[in-house]
Amino acid sequence: MSKIDNPFGSGYGAVSAAQTVSFGTPSPNGAAASAGDLIKETTTAGFSKDVIAESKSQPVLVDFWAPWCGPCKQLTPILEKAVRAAGGRVKLVKMNIDDHPAIAGQLGIQSIPAVIAFADGKPLDGFMGALPESKVTEFIDRIASPDGGGDAAIQSALDAAAHAVEAGDVEQAAQIYSAVLGEVPDHVAALAGLANCLIELGELDKAKATLEQVPAASKDDAGVRAAEAKIALAEQVAKLGDPVALEARLQENPKDYAARFDLAMILNAKGQRHEAADQLLAIMKADRAWNDDGARKQLLQFFDAWGAADEASVTARRKLSSLLFS
Repeated sequence: MSKIDNPFGSGYGAVSAAQTVSFGTPSPNGAAASAGDLIKETTTAGFSKDVIAESKSQPVLVDFWAPWCGPCKQLTPILEKAVRAAGGRVKLVKMNIDDHPAIAGQLGIQSIPAVIAFADGKPLDGFMGALPESKVTEFIDRIASPDGGGDAAIQSALDAAAHAVEAGDVEQAAQIYSAVLGEVPDHVAALAGLANCLIELGELDKAKATLEQVPAASKDDAGVRAAEAKIALAEQVAKLGDPVALEARLQENPKDYAARFDLAMILNAKGQRHEAADQLLAIMKADRAWNDDGARKQLLQFFDAWGAADEASVTARRKLSSLLFS
């Protein structure tokens, strides 16, 4: 489900990403249901029985509509046809929001038609607008598959965590990654994501403990390697001195490569990646053999921590190639 289509996204305001993370795997055992049992109307009072309780047996789609809504009239026959074609793998419950606005309000729905899939008593996925029949069928197939619903919810949660990190809300991202791990304890992307969040929060011991849970076969995962590199850098920086004093030493003696190296580490810790790389490149240009090629080795460790696609990595790699092969 895309961010635009997601009825649980931040644009709707009522339900946060962390609150809507649900990973239950549907158990589609409703194949024997008759056509009459597959589609029904519900009320606010009946919602708990018709949707929450029923979704513990197989996924239930809730169609929020209103009599005046043109797109709702387009979607209804498409939705009903697709549900019948699914042969009991899902049920459809329709709710008129004019007569029963409370549930839609609680879910933060501000536009109709809106279809939300419930599984194991929780909202799992959804879409808005009058989709074509092929897209509705794809949605039902994903929700009603033995593992598709859970996978979709986990991916949605991981996407929400990534967006939280981009927005600078590392604590929120950590909570979402933890929710994923509550359902799938060895999920590598979630372990790496949580470790990176803990590093940003300065909790290195917890980050290390998190990475220890990564399965041996996944130790080479890019996210895991990045987190390990960040921990190593953070531990190194903790032992370094005052950057002002280091700069004073370099003013006195530009060949004080130890001071330049330590300054590069501190600059990187402050997020000044380009400047950090330039300090290491300056050491290499002046004395490639210094500290057993230590500047180049450290720069490669930076690349691991930053990621290959990072702008600082790309720029510094270009400068490194020019320096090595010119």
